[in-house]
Amino acid sequence: MAPQQGITEVTRRRIFDTITLEEIAWAGRLDEDDFLRRIYDLEAMVSYDSRFANARGDIVQHRFNNHDWDDDWVLTDDRFELLNGSDSTFLRFLAEMLHPVVRPDRAQVDKLLHTFNALLAADGYELVQDGAISGLPLFKGVRNGSFHGDQPQLQLESRRLLTDPRVLHEHLVRIRDGLQKDPAAAIASSKELVESLCKVILGRSGVEYTNSDELPVLYRKVAELLSLKAESVPDSAKGSESAQKILRTLVTTVQTLGELRNQLGLGHGRAAPSPAFTRHARLALNSAVAVTEFLLDTWEERVDRGLLTLDDQ
Repeated sequence: MAPQQGITEVTRRRIFDTITLEEIAWAGRLDEDDFLRRIYDLEAMVSYDSRFANARGDIVQHRFNNHDWDDDWVLTDDRFELLNGSDSTFLRFLAEMLHPVVRPDRAQVDKLLHTFNALLAADGYELVQDGAISGLPLFKGVRNGSFHGDQPQLQLESRRLLTDPRVLHEHLVRIRDGLQKDPAAAIASSKELVESLCKVILGRSGVEYTNSDELPVLYRKVAELLSLKAESVPDSAKGSESAQKILRTLVTTVQTLGELRNQLGLGHGRAAPSPAFTRHARLALNSAVAVTEFLLDTWEERVDRGLLTLDDQ
């Protein structure tokens, strides 16, 4: 019985196509048999060439002696189960491609990591740091540590009140790019995402604000504009009380984003490297996305009901 797959054949082939089209040496600086021996027991695997007793023999023969196998041969070789095997095997293969012994150039690792995670996100997986060796990161494959993974899906283009969502997109791109390689920058961009949305809502509603207004001030103005304190659950006193608690927590989350950015992010001209890790950046991302989605949904609902008018219409 074939193993159950969370990473689809579509995603696997897209990653294979990237490796092939961009001529990425999947074995890095290692010989291909040495790379594969990090994952598989080649001496215990069958040979497709009757002259040899095991897989290592025919790999050496056809890749180094005859040169008659394509560079991407391993990707569709059934013995290695990269196309139809388990998720864990596939992720282990990708993680080994990023290992410092295989690929010591950090810039190359960062580029590949970004590419792999962008494609894996659709199936709910990602490669995350799992320790280090000689100051260089080691990786493992896991299910996304958050609902949004590295690809927050805010569907900004479908938000009809956002006449120009580009500035919000720019924040999302910076968050995505920084989660793994620059968590401090991702934290700063998460805070700025909420700030920018607050300014968009206030600006389109004709509410004044200044460039020096900090996030808590901007949020309070938006909360007043959207009448968030009046949010309630009809005919349910307990429901209304619970709703108020959620909203108060939401306010605290937004305020804490600013504090998190100052403590772990890029704020106030730090004199030492930020101690932020990816998990801190993901916390900032998830908080920012939750607040952003709530504000967008509430803003649209208020306008649809005629409770708010847009200043530019």
